[in-house]
Amino acid sequence: MSFPAYARSVLGFNLLVILWGALVRATGSGAGCGRHWPLCNGVVIPETVETATLIEYGHRTTSGLALILVAVLWWWSRKAFVPGHRVRKAAAWSLGFIVIEALIGAGLVLLELVGDDDSVARAAYLALHLLNTFLLLAALGLAAFWAVEQMPLLQPTRGAAFWLLLTGGLLILAVGMTGAIAALGDTLFPSVSLAEGMRADADSTSHFLLRLRVLHPLLALLAGVYLSVMVWLLARVRPASLLSPWCRVLSSLVLVQLGVGLTNLLLLAPTALQLVHLFVADLLWITLVIFAASALTAPPRDSAPQAAA
Repeated sequence: MSFPAYARSVLGFNLLVILWGALVRATGSGAGCGRHWPLCNGVVIPETVETATLIEYGHRTTSGLALILVAVLWWWSRKAFVPGHRVRKAAAWSLGFIVIEALIGAGLVLLELVGDDDSVARAAYLALHLLNTFLLLAALGLAAFWAVEQMPLLQPTRGAAFWLLLTGGLLILAVGMTGAIAALGDTLFPSVSLAEGMRADADSTSHFLLRLRVLHPLLALLAGVYLSVMVWLLARVRPASLLSPWCRVLSSLVLVQLGVGLTNLLLLAPTALQLVHLFVADLLWITLVIFAASALTAPPRDSAPQAAA
């Protein structure tokens, strides 16, 4: 297996681990191993066959394997690329982020921010967890992309393209973090109807998780509009960026995610659709990161006039 193929497989495996983690939260299985970490109920292999324990133990097992796979990615990058190469840097960031990911997971268990806990601490913790997860996916995606992309990057702070893309990235991070809080609210305080859920969101006496839930769809709509306009603006400041296939993928995923999010809202966030919503969000974020790297790549000198034309 080549390094680019391995990097893509590691990225794909981490996506599965992230979805499994969302399943742990959605099913309330976070306390399935008790207040024990890294052991499960005090043992290496749990003897119980309870569903919550199996879900949580499976997530811990796959998370540990993901850590090993990323460590191998980092080691391989040091063998395959020269010192200072951007693939080396992306692989190193990937290793750092996944170590932080493991520590955050341990903190959730040891601090008992699982199950029915509806504290501010848990909401903030999950938002930071999502932020670190997205940064991990960004680093893994760039390692895979840069392993085959050989053209140099433009000076990052030159031109409007960088700031357009940075704003888009920050918006998606904000959408993801508010989405983590909204998903927690949907899990702990499920609504029996859309009308009841909307009344709870607007009620000043409702739990703060319900009152914050409205931020997610509003930010998601804003981000969708911004990303669509961003692509149009990049056509003016960076025409070559529109030649990237990632441009079409990004535009398509924006529409798909808005559709999935609306369906998730109308159906009152069933577990299966929450996982689909998170999966598309992950794909959208990875695509935006790679599209940004592609848009900020300098074309060969002899092709620059043609690209500008």
